[in-house]
Amino acid sequence: MVMTTLMNTYGSRSLTLVRGEGSRVWDQNGNSYLDAIAGIAVCGLGYSHPAITAAISEQAATLLHVSNLYNIPQQQHLADLLIDQSGMDRVFFSNSGAEANEAAIKIARKYGNDKGVKNPTIIVMSGSFHGRTLATLSATGNAKVQIGFEPLVEGFVRVPYDDVDAIKAAASEHANIVAILVEPIQGEGGIRIPAADYLNQLRDLCDRNEWLLMLDEIQTGNCRTGAYFAYQNNNIKPDVVTTAKGLGNGVPIGACLARGKASEVLQPGNHGTTFGGNPLACSASIAVMETLIEGNYAARVKALGEKLLSAFKTAFAGNSKVVDVRGCGLLLGIELNAPCADLVEKGRSKGILINVTSGNVVRLLPTFILTDEEVEELITKVVELVTEF
Repeated sequence: MVMTTLMNTYGSRSLTLVRGEGSRVWDQNGNSYLDAIAGIAVCGLGYSHPAITAAISEQAATLLHVSNLYNIPQQQHLADLLIDQSGMDRVFFSNSGAEANEAAIKIARKYGNDKGVKNPTIIVMSGSFHGRTLATLSATGNAKVQIGFEPLVEGFVRVPYDDVDAIKAAASEHANIVAILVEPIQGEGGIRIPAADYLNQLRDLCDRNEWLLMLDEIQTGNCRTGAYFAYQNNNIKPDVVTTAKGLGNGVPIGACLARGKASEVLQPGNHGTTFGGNPLACSASIAVMETLIEGNYAARVKALGEKLLSAFKTAFAGNSKVVDVRGCGLLLGIELNAPCADLVEKGRSKGILINVTSGNVVRLLPTFILTDEEVEELITKVVELVTEF
């Protein structure tokens, strides 16, 4: 299928998917694929989930959209669920992860300006990915995706990921720092997992300097790492946390959550959205959250992740082509010693959808509902792909 009327932002695409059920999708020719990327960490509960399907159908028959000039009961219900799970105080709903991060950046800037800080600056990390709007693109630590979009938005200082000393050095050079924006685990950056106490050290630094700790959990949130939010693995709370992807299981929605001083920064007229938090998206997300919580999916994801990680480490032990196998929950990376983007197409020929990020890291983001047989299928096919590489 050639898409000649679409802007060429995704290059040529050889696969057309038309149906999904459980952890599998089908193309227009009837070929079946085990989806090991779940829409890039979106469809944690798989495809055609009955509770989500019912919620969408019922809401579509009642009220699709109403302006944020009015109260939206579904929005309040979803906010209550998120606050209960996160320990935050307030929520702003958007339509995507990039928009949620935009809200976080605006909170940090206004927080600094309200304190009288001239040109408030946010510390961001090399290898990060925060979105493709101009502000989130500027915060992103990947020069390739920034080329051609200069001038970038100012107000960011970049330091190496998982390097607390570099942050301290930056603080000594920049008196106008007001926040740190960081991913608990870098997804697009190659499934980079920091030191176990990295987030704890960042929390301490922010407390001592009166900075906001802002965590981008667009990819890691909603049980993906074996806790509802990844920061809960460190027993800390951020001042701001953003999430999207798995929150709607495919229905576009994002959320920026804040607590304490950060939750009071934005006031009427400071920020807004036409579609964010609409009844349809919120109804779908309520069904997602209730299913995740009631089904104790965080524990299931942790157990599945440990099983997969152990299997891959055992299978690739002594394989000189495999640099590292790492993961947290169902966020897994297999780093190879050479570029391996062609494994994506080879995976399709074996009936499995995978992703390659950072050029040489096989990224696996499977659904949370994998059957025992599908777990074994995933292991077998990925091991075959890498071994044949």
